[in-house]
Amino acid sequence: MKKIGAVILAAGASRRLGRPKQLVPFRGLSLVRRSVEAALAASCSPVIVVGNPHTNLARTLAGLEMTLAINECWWEGLGTSIRVGVSTLQAEAPAVSAAVLLVCDQPMVTSPLIQDLIQAHTETGHSIAACRYGEALGVPALFGRYWFPVLSRLPGDAGAKRIIETHRDAVAVVEFPAGALDIDTPGDLGALQQLEQGPEISQPSAAA
Repeated sequence: MKKIGAVILAAGASRRLGRPKQLVPFRGLSLVRRSVEAALAASCSPVIVVGNPHTNLARTLAGLEMTLAINECWWEGLGTSIRVGVSTLQAEAPAVSAAVLLVCDQPMVTSPLIQDLIQAHTETGHSIAACRYGEALGVPALFGRYWFPVLSRLPGDAGAKRIIETHRDAVAVVEFPAGALDIDTPGDLGALQQLEQGPEISQPSAAA
């Protein structure tokens, strides 16, 4: 059986929101804890959380089987966090066959969605599986180990979306309409609060 790890990117400064988005509560859990629990429930192992030196994530993640890796160069951009996450993942699990990349500010990510990515990767044989919301293809996304060196060379200001867009033929697509909601601004937070009392959303998905 393939060993699939997860890297959760949670090192951003949340400047537009004005507070650490990683710690925003939603349905009783911080956003970053929800992401970790979803990855663990999808049987990802190991799970790596990439944080920054200024946001204390240890308390909200207490008791979870994960590794917290600190990106000392977080301010240089998302690519630096991907590099830290992938290198930590490989150090902990040299035989890992793929990694699911997640961000902590997509509150509708669930373990079934992550399992759909893994299934799309396995069944299609594509080395990447990515989510589609609206016109965008992006994270959550799974990358086979073939892509680890590429991920490890990303410039600081680049994310995994660059790889997805330039290697479209290698990508299996999982539909994730709710991925369009991410928490960047006070307006996004207001939309999230309106969902607070609603039912959990189970997103239908399909590989293409």
